[in-house]
Amino acid sequence: MPITSSAKKALRQNIRRRAVNRVRKDTLKETIKNFKKLVKDNKTSEAKVALSKVFEIADKTAKTKLIKKTKASRIKSRTAKMLKKLEK
Repeated sequence: MPITSSAKKALRQNIRRRAVNRVRKDTLKETIKNFKKLVKDNKTSEAKVALSKVFEIADKTAKTKLIKKTKASRIKSRTAKMLKKLEK
């Protein structure tokens, strides 16, 4: 347990930030999962809407450095590729 007051504050901040980061990361995973489900079910129009949501959340998580920019780019590339494959 922290002893100094600054260490106690740092612990409180860490707990709050961890909770926020967890929610953001889970949201990203959930949107990707929903997108993949729509692609699997051949729902093209709904998948297009979900794709934009995936792009938005991937960019936001990369902006806050929760994931790296390259990972966000990879997620966006792979999901777009899935949708393109579905449209053919």
